[in-house]
Amino acid sequence: MTMPYANLEPAVMGWMPPATRASQTEVRRIAILLFDGFSLLGAGIVAEVFHMANELSSAKSRADCTYDVRFLSVEGGNVACSSSVRVWTDGLDARHYGGFDALFVAGGRGAEDAAKDDRIIEWVRRVQTKTTVVRAISEGRKVLDAAGIGQAQEAQARYGTAMIHLVREEQSGDAGDRYESMKGALLIVKRDLGIDVSRSVAERLMPGSAAKLVSILGDSGAASAGDKIRAAARWLQDNCERPISVVDAAQVAAMSERNFLRRFKIEMGITPSDYLLQARLAVTCALLTDSELPVDKIARRSGMGNGDRLAKIFRKRLLISPTEYRTQSRREANG
Repeated sequence: MTMPYANLEPAVMGWMPPATRASQTEVRRIAILLFDGFSLLGAGIVAEVFHMANELSSAKSRADCTYDVRFLSVEGGNVACSSSVRVWTDGLDARHYGGFDALFVAGGRGAEDAAKDDRIIEWVRRVQTKTTVVRAISEGRKVLDAAGIGQAQEAQARYGTAMIHLVREEQSGDAGDRYESMKGALLIVKRDLGIDVSRSVAERLMPGSAAKLVSILGDSGAASAGDKIRAAARWLQDNCERPISVVDAAQVAAMSERNFLRRFKIEMGITPSDYLLQARLAVTCALLTDSELPVDKIARRSGMGNGDRLAKIFRKRLLISPTEYRTQSRREANG
């Protein structure tokens, strides 16, 4: 029997090569891992949330970030959903060990077998250590459970990105899949682009949904303390290579330093100083992996001061030296 194919090419999902983006726009990498029999409604709404967010944010004079959405599967190629529609995917490989900004694991009948496959579980475990958000869609929770990633767990990333939020969804029907999956994606959009964009995305994709999602979207589009904190967090990340301080970030949020410190820890789950250090570590790790610059120059370029200070931080945070990290990351990248 001939099965229909879903024309879900990367460009349809709002993907463009990073080099074509404005230099000041950050590209957020979103991966959706599919298994045979996955819910097209659940996985599709996630992709559409980020695609719509790209459209809305590109209409602004300057987009804070844009989303690069990719579908993945174990072997790559076409994967059939529960209604026999096939979606084209990229295969899993060592290039993904650098992690994503978000990884959604969509279930299906293939998820049960995947939960017993050591190769897949090892891939998930390695990727999640460098991924900011890991979230399950329906039966995808079986894979996360097998990988030891339980509900509402939080772990500190050893790679300098941010706190890792690992969330498991409860099993639900098709309508529930759409809302639960949509919530996970909207939380990311709200964090990155603000409450106005997230509400607009929800209303355009599912008119009337904002009322059901009020707990995460808020009662109004007015800027809240949380929005100010997230804006300050983005500012810290965008300017981490400069000699900035927490006082500067508090001014960006229009808060007193004391209130800013308290609200930042509540909202982001980490202190502003640690957040800034993690952002600088992320830049450092990227330069170590992708450039031939000496460690001392990388330290200055990433806002870490000098090579000696950088080496001490690496030993404390990653338990290896910068040079050892460079060798190890390149070995992993080359398989």
